[in-house]
Amino acid sequence: MHLNPYGEDVVNLAADLANRRPASAEELADRCRAAGLALERPVTPQDLDRTRAALDAWEQVVDADDERDRARLVNRMLAASAGHPRLTDHGGDGWHLHYREDGRPFGSVLATLISVGTALHLVGRGMHRLRRCAVAECATIFADTSRTGRQRYCSPRCANRDAVRRHRARTAP
Repeated sequence: MHLNPYGEDVVNLAADLANRRPASAEELADRCRAAGLALERPVTPQDLDRTRAALDAWEQVVDADDERDRARLVNRMLAASAGHPRLTDHGGDGWHLHYREDGRPFGSVLATLISVGTALHLVGRGMHRLRRCAVAECATIFADTSRTGRQRYCSPRCANRDAVRRHRARTAP
């Protein structure tokens, strides 16, 4: 699989990591590999700490009250982690863009992927397309990649649960 590291895949990875925080550097590495990221070096506890900080900042973006606040927070993440774009052909997998210096620790690389991927997701799909589930007792974060941009629930299960709740409320005596 050729992963566009700055596309929706990394935003979905960020949501997965934020919803269920990795407990160890090894778990972080395994989950990133499973998402299609190529790891150039071992993931360290310092990388895990940097990832947790990036996810904390990213959750502020998710929970922002309006578009301007969301943009300000994404810009702050970009300023903290992204460098100027550069062409690279590492690993012989074809020329592509990196928004970071070569040789950075994995935690910094992941923070860059998350910030740039989130910025591209929001400007490409809509500033409202990153949110928490509409079911009150569910705090799951998701990236709305639906065709219409109207996804309100993290899963069909939550959508069904809310539909049943609304139906029962309408038909209650």
